[in-house]
Amino acid sequence: AHMAAVAAAAAAAAVAGEVNEPVARQEPVRSEYHGFVRDDPYHWMKDDNWQQVLREPSVLRDDIRVHLDAENAYTESALAGTKDLQATMVAEMKGRMNQDESRVPAIDGEFAYFSRYAEGYEHPQRCRMSRSDFEGKWSQDAPQVESLEVLLDANSLAEGQDFFKLGGVEHSPDHKLLAYSTDVKGSEYFTVVVKDLSSGQLLQDTLVNCSSFEWAGDSQTLIYTVIDEKHREKWVYRHTLGSLQADDVLIFEEPDDGFFLGVGLTDSRRFITISSNDHQTSEVRLLDAAKPDAPLVLVQPRVSGLMYEVTDHGESLLVLTNHDKATDFKVCWTPLSTPGADHWKDLVPHKEGVFIRGMQTRQGRLLLSQRVAALPVLSVSTLSEPATTAEAPVMGDSVPIKFDEEAYSLSMMGTYQHSSQSIRFSYSSPTTPESVFDMDLATGERRLLKSQKVPSGHNADDYVCLRRLATAKDGAKVPVTILHRKGTPLDGSAPLLLYGYGSYGHAMPAHFSTNRLSLVDRGVVYAIAHIRGGTDCGYAWYDPNGRMFNKMNTFTDFLAVAKYLVDEKITSKGRIAIQGGSAGGMLVGAAMNIAPEGLFSAVIAEVPFVDVLTTMCDVTLPLTPPEWPEWGNPIEDKAAYEYIRSYSPYDCLEPRASYPNVLATGGLADPRVTYWEPAKWVARLRTVRGSGDANLSLLKTEMTAGHGGKAGRFDSLDQVAVAYAFALLIFRRIGVLPNLDL
Repeated sequence: AHMAAVAAAAAAAAVAGEVNEPVARQEPVRSEYHGFVRDDPYHWMKDDNWQQVLREPSVLRDDIRVHLDAENAYTESALAGTKDLQATMVAEMKGRMNQDESRVPAIDGEFAYFSRYAEGYEHPQRCRMSRSDFEGKWSQDAPQVESLEVLLDANSLAEGQDFFKLGGVEHSPDHKLLAYSTDVKGSEYFTVVVKDLSSGQLLQDTLVNCSSFEWAGDSQTLIYTVIDEKHREKWVYRHTLGSLQADDVLIFEEPDDGFFLGVGLTDSRRFITISSNDHQTSEVRLLDAAKPDAPLVLVQPRVSGLMYEVTDHGESLLVLTNHDKATDFKVCWTPLSTPGADHWKDLVPHKEGVFIRGMQTRQGRLLLSQRVAALPVLSVSTLSEPATTAEAPVMGDSVPIKFDEEAYSLSMMGTYQHSSQSIRFSYSSPTTPESVFDMDLATGERRLLKSQKVPSGHNADDYVCLRRLATAKDGAKVPVTILHRKGTPLDGSAPLLLYGYGSYGHAMPAHFSTNRLSLVDRGVVYAIAHIRGGTDCGYAWYDPNGRMFNKMNTFTDFLAVAKYLVDEKITSKGRIAIQGGSAGGMLVGAAMNIAPEGLFSAVIAEVPFVDVLTTMCDVTLPLTPPEWPEWGNPIEDKAAYEYIRSYSPYDCLEPRASYPNVLATGGLADPRVTYWEPAKWVARLRTVRGSGDANLSLLKTEMTAGHGGKAGRFDSLDQVAVAYAFALLIFRRIGVLPNLDL
């Protein structure tokens, strides 16, 4: 009751415009590593009971909750003048969204399964129809067919919940059952239940603290991972329907706290995969899906720096790997009977500059997802199935699938039917809505199954997408994707939002987004920096050039892109807002610290990983040991400590005349970037601004959500609108958009 009163008072004060900038108390906590002493004045914001807070946010310590509520009230007050603009943008974004939206059904046996959204609802439904209806009657414009069944309606599950997210949804191989997982706190502790599709009733089976799961071939067994008290995937269990979770059989325990753990299926669904990996090393075990009580088969024992993933092809195993210095990866094969690396033979040799980022098989085909010259390419080859295990599969010529726009996104889509003689892929670009195609593997003929609808209207010719190259500090050429509306002047007068990420090898796709049009249509140029730390330009773009002791390349690349955009008069100094989330929040925090003063007018840091050094020294946190291969281990390595200290955004805040306007966001139940990181960062930022610096330092914490914020498709638009309204407000304040209607 006390907390509700505090929140109500804060909200009332915000409405009345009485909210002052919060001043966080300072209680220095000293730490020492390698002779370096640090005083952290805001360590108190980390609740000692944080693990329980993830499971039950209501137990957050009172003084921390009061502070976060005060921050939220201040942010609401500071942005109160943009309320109408936020509402307008939410309406625009909803208007571009096809509310009665269905994915293209995927055939499995006599059925075709798909997800859809019903008009006006936040969460998806899981549905199916008969295969014959899909093949004979279904179309994007006529999705309702007689055999359609709604197997699961997540909206009914979400009723009464402050937060709800539907996780995995998998039907059993015999099509009689549906297993699905849900998270009602945002902390990513999922609960798996099983529904009888004939009766519509839940079985008694309930599996808690889960992450990933798969059905075995008998439709009576689930193989699933369990998360420990430190929120790390630690165990793989076998569950037989009708039994208690307490009686489930442990089939694998991950011995290394630094490794992630997950279960999956090979493309034919013959094997369940149990995959252990960190950011540099992987290890896979196979379980015969038809014999879930059989022993696991280890493919190749983990060797530091060796990465691989596998799928089966007849009696062969195909391995996508960096083995033998294959920096951009290659595909090998080996008989199933001898899976280890000593037996791997090249099938698709390594070719520098052609990064193989994924593979799939169909009966008689090998499909590769590649990246060449910072653009995605799909390729299809015939692939024989040898009669004996001693014979190598024989590949035919490779047929590429690519498009002609300067920048675009292209992705393979999965299938249940390994014997399918077609592949499905999706294509979009910053100007072109998504299209989904099936391509006949024999003829190469493409069939358009779905084109993304924009109900409020969209004309691609109204927009321009450019791909340009900025020159980095060391001479590397950094791609940048630029989107603007035709008629937006490129004479230096336009404001610009620059987005980036640059970590873990994640490339930034140049895909279509209806949301960002709410900026672009108001005269803002939108740019994506494809910086080192991602694999946008091949694997070496990430490793070694964008991680560990080369991490500064990520930040200096970002600044080089900003400089290029100014030099080319696409924008001007002081007219740039920068945005990034999670590790991208670290990026914009670090870039803010090292940028020339006045380059950026605004910083939007969403769930930002900004307290890097403290987190990497705290072994109790969920992701610390698994993250050491990415950033270094500052506990054991003095050089790693010094290097992280040189860029950690929280630690590098120093007194100076002015910093840009900043909006940071967090999620109370976030297990990835804990809520106290952005809270501490904003509190310290206020103390280092110069006496004449009136720029904003704002923090907005979602008190009932985690890393991804609100999960509903409409609710999430509110968060987008807040970020965009903040950027537009700052642009108007500096006189860039004087006629903008707030």
